[in-house]
Amino acid sequence: MEGLQPLITDLALILILAGIVTLLFKKLRQPVVLGYIVAGFLASPNFHYLPSIVDAESIDIWAQIGIIVLLFTLGLEFNFKKLLNVGATAFTTALTIAIGMIAIGYMAGQLMGFTTFDSIFLGAMLSMSSTMIIIKAFGDLGLQQQKFTQSVFGVLIVQDLLAVVLMVVLSSVAAGSVEGGELLNSVARLLFFLILWFVIGTYIIPSFIRSVRRFLNNETLLIVSMGLCFGMVVIANYAGFSSALGAFVMGSILSSANEVERIERIVQPIKDLFGAVFFISVGMLVDLNALVEYAVPILILSLVVIVGQSFLAIVGMLLSGQPLRTAMQSGFSLSQIGEFSFIIASLGISLGVMDKFLYPIVVAVSVVTTFTTPYMIKLAEPCFKKLEPLIPERIKKRLDEYSNSKTIIKDDKATWKKVLIGYFGNILVYSTLIIAIIIVSEIWLFPIAEGWIPGTIGKLLATIITLLAMSPFLWAITMRRTNSNILRSLWSDGRSNQVPIMLLIVFRYIVAMAFVIGFLLSVYSYIGMIIGAVIFILMMKTFSKDIQKQFSRLEKNFLNNLNQRERSKKGIDLIHNLHIARMTLHEDSELAGVKLADSNLRKHYGVNLVSILRGTRRLNIPGGNVRLFPGDILGVIGTEEQIGKFLPVVECGEAMSSDGTSEEVTYTYITINEGSTWVGKSTADLGLRNNYQCLLVGIERGIDTFLQPDGTIKIEANDILWVAGEQPQIKAIKEIAQGNTK
Repeated sequence: MEGLQPLITDLALILILAGIVTLLFKKLRQPVVLGYIVAGFLASPNFHYLPSIVDAESIDIWAQIGIIVLLFTLGLEFNFKKLLNVGATAFTTALTIAIGMIAIGYMAGQLMGFTTFDSIFLGAMLSMSSTMIIIKAFGDLGLQQQKFTQSVFGVLIVQDLLAVVLMVVLSSVAAGSVEGGELLNSVARLLFFLILWFVIGTYIIPSFIRSVRRFLNNETLLIVSMGLCFGMVVIANYAGFSSALGAFVMGSILSSANEVERIERIVQPIKDLFGAVFFISVGMLVDLNALVEYAVPILILSLVVIVGQSFLAIVGMLLSGQPLRTAMQSGFSLSQIGEFSFIIASLGISLGVMDKFLYPIVVAVSVVTTFTTPYMIKLAEPCFKKLEPLIPERIKKRLDEYSNSKTIIKDDKATWKKVLIGYFGNILVYSTLIIAIIIVSEIWLFPIAEGWIPGTIGKLLATIITLLAMSPFLWAITMRRTNSNILRSLWSDGRSNQVPIMLLIVFRYIVAMAFVIGFLLSVYSYIGMIIGAVIFILMMKTFSKDIQKQFSRLEKNFLNNLNQRERSKKGIDLIHNLHIARMTLHEDSELAGVKLADSNLRKHYGVNLVSILRGTRRLNIPGGNVRLFPGDILGVIGTEEQIGKFLPVVECGEAMSSDGTSEEVTYTYITINEGSTWVGKSTADLGLRNNYQCLLVGIERGIDTFLQPDGTIKIEANDILWVAGEQPQIKAIKEIAQGNTK
């Protein structure tokens, strides 16, 4: 029998050790991540009392896959819309920590004799708190519902984004682009590609997943998701960015899709496996001799992290207007480093600009600060109680006044802030798309067109196609009305607002014309450019309505994809004030294990249950004897208020779309004519649920009357019955109701 490949024996060794050590850490109630690091150390050549790995390069490849999967799953939880909702507190605090800790880390590295690059990377590694460790600590201490934890989670979201940006900047620094202009160019390129990928990805990918949803069982969804992830990794590398950025971007694109919860569940085992290999590979770089040699730097840097992170977080919270108690509770929670520090360290080593001795130092600092995190969180309240009496009253008063000034914004400032955000956001997004169209046109369209039709005609054809592709977005920059009601209100307030509004309008036209003139000038001479610009302006004027319709279709599809989860959670509009929402039954819900007949959903909550998705099996219009089980995806019809009341009972949160392979429930209406056999019957006599597995949602009678059936209502001629069920059953009852069959 041939010998096993070294990779197989290495994996056997590290996974067995990881299993044993993590079980021990679970028993000791310590973070599993630390167990992986210890297992990596035990499997490394630095530990001489156990067999060591043979093929370190293969393990490194697996570790790189681990980073990709970790960043992908992090992106799934990220959601760009969530970033917009975390507010100024999270941005201010995260930026304060990042800038302060990078500076402190750099100075600490220089004082300890580290090289410039080592000091820069050290500062970056010390600036990132650990999402995994904080979530674990909050869970162990039962603090998830505390008010300050929401501020902490907001800071962590922004830190995740800053870490991705920081990795791009550090890559530029490592490549020798240390000048301000080069760094600015790198950040501008990053912003351009982030917007481009996010807009195009959100427009295309959720629509694609929705169109093939009926074929997406867990296996195919896993393959599609990971294919999209690694596809974006390749695109990011092709554009000159890291694979981690590509994985993160694809995760954030998929985070707005209805299927994101399923994706998170099915990717979880892959994340656990490859993530474990990554943290094990981190542990392999731990050298006891190095730890002894650098014991003093480790102790110093641990104190720097604990004191520096906490202090800067408190300062950031106070600057954003949070009260002192919240600031101290949040600051003491952010007093550690973790997974992103390891990823940044891996980046520095892979780029060849960071010495390897820093890796075990950072790991040791992470271990120390991980152990101290729960104690720091517990210390926040006692420290606040001891500090508050020592603060002079005038300082307390100043803090309260500052906090109130930050939370109470004058109406005119808030209005202008909203206008400017919408205005410049509109220009930034559509300018990015126009630039992308011009770049694609120059690289691919013009060579192809001139290859097919040589000479002037080919160039003219490519120019026209490019201008047509640009036209919806040029229209959006110049003509799209953002916050029009607010602008009208500001305009009516007087000349002080009218002048800046006019300047904003003029600036929009200047930006649009700059794109048109710049593009035409790159293709033709000045005369040709002038002629082309005039023709294009006339074309935009003539076909303005058609261009507007085209843009509206594009925008509607994008917004529908972006808001899929919110729309599912709030409910899809049906008729009148009724909606349908889908939600997952939590294992702790009071409805878990209950028969539908005993749940009295309509009586207690006013909702109707129309479907249950259990794995890949769908139960449409379930009967009273059906029990509800944890993990069931319930399709519920009700008003917005009823669904809002019912949702926390089911799962305390997220609603999602169905994903089964069986036929979905459809919703339609049936008009009752005068000759129908149903006229005069009560809704209970129809037996729609028992005989046809359909549900009568409501009865529309006349123009203004809409009745919710209670079993006693008599059917009248010309009533419109709204029915939910599978298509074949609905077709059958429609024929009966309209008198086509007996």
